Amino acid sequence: MIEQKIEQSFINRLTGLKYEYRSDITDRAALEKNFRDKFEALNRVRLTDAEFARLLDEIVTPDVFTAAKTLRSTNAFTRDDGTPLNYTLVNLKDWCKNHFEVINQLRINTDNSHHRYDVILLINGVPVVQIELKTLGVNPRRHLLLRRTTTPASLHLHADIASNATAPTTLPTTTPATSLSMPTSASCPSMSSRTRTTPRSPTSTTSPSAS
Repeated sequence: MIEQKIEQSFINRLTGLKYEYRSDITDRAALEKNFRDKFEALNRVRLTDAEFARLLDEIVTPDVFTAAKTLRSTNAFTRDDGTPLNYTLVNLKDWCKNHFEVINQLRINTDNSHHRYDVILLINGVPVVQIELKTLGVNPRRHLLLRRTTTPASLHLHADIASNATAPTTLPTTTPATSLSMPTSASCPSMSSRTRTTPRSPTSTTSPSAS
């Protein structure tokens, strides 16, 4: 019960930061469909089912370095007709144009195991942060090590980075994950930059009108 209250409180905090809570994403099929929708919208492309299956095979990897590079780079993909497609997974220039979502109680089943994840943060449908909620009786470091060795490759769309921090046992413990900006109501950096560089006369006593 304590973990459920912490989980709901944490999700409420994230929705206050403009994350969208997606209660409909509870299994692998829904996770992959959401990622496909976000990928096609971001890259302005329509993939065939065969192309999307090949795309997943190319980007889903347990290798930390490869996953991080794919997440942050412009990548190349060859479509079924042989034409090249250059794509990105996140908009690093205008971060507020990305889609920030939070899901909980995701179930990923494999032939040999069954996994359920408390909270996962998505950016454009890509799982980038996995958060586990544990009571005082569970050591966070021990649980983190267990997750690292048992997380199925199907969840490794996200890019991990090294971290040795131990979260308080009364708060969510977070698996290492790539650090990306949190969404807020502020303008995109590029928009803010244009506002700051608006020409202004040194002798002017009034503020320029808002654009």
